[in-house]
Amino acid sequence: MSKQRQNIDPEIAEWIGQQRIFFVASAPLSATGHINLSPKGGDSFRVLAPMEVAYQEYTGSGAETAAHLRENGRIIVVFCAFDGAPRILRLHGRGEAITAVHPRFAELASRFPPHSGTRSIVHIQVTRVSTSCGFAVPFFDFRAPRETLDEWSTKQGPEKIAAYQAAKNQFSIDGLPAFAP
Repeated sequence: MSKQRQNIDPEIAEWIGQQRIFFVASAPLSATGHINLSPKGGDSFRVLAPMEVAYQEYTGSGAETAAHLRENGRIIVVFCAFDGAPRILRLHGRGEAITAVHPRFAELASRFPPHSGTRSIVHIQVTRVSTSCGFAVPFFDFRAPRETLDEWSTKQGPEKIAAYQAAKNQFSIDGLPAFAP
């Protein structure tokens, strides 16, 4: 059974810091639009305050989360324990994809390791924190992070990354503006 928490307390924040993967889900307002669920990894998530979090978002083939946040702001972040005691954590909130032209980008980006593929920092004001048992979540062993995105974005360089984002990240699959001007 789910247990609502008042906020992200220090124990939960420490547990978040130990997780190797998290999931981000968002949806458009349209009943016919596509719901998006994306796995995220690396050293890319930070608890900023008891009801405020952010994650470093990398250049990718789609831009669904950014489009949904731009349209309606709704987002949920989910963590699952794949080792140790079973636990699922859900952080519901309102988010914004903060790009390099935003006044807060430098301050937020400074909280993460530099990454040549960084496209935005997704900043979330958390509105609900809840935990549940996770009894059905299987055990998985972490081997290593994948280096493919790091290698690709470094090889591309800033100009090719910008061109890729202009070609592939301007709109969602439903045609909603994501990183379009």
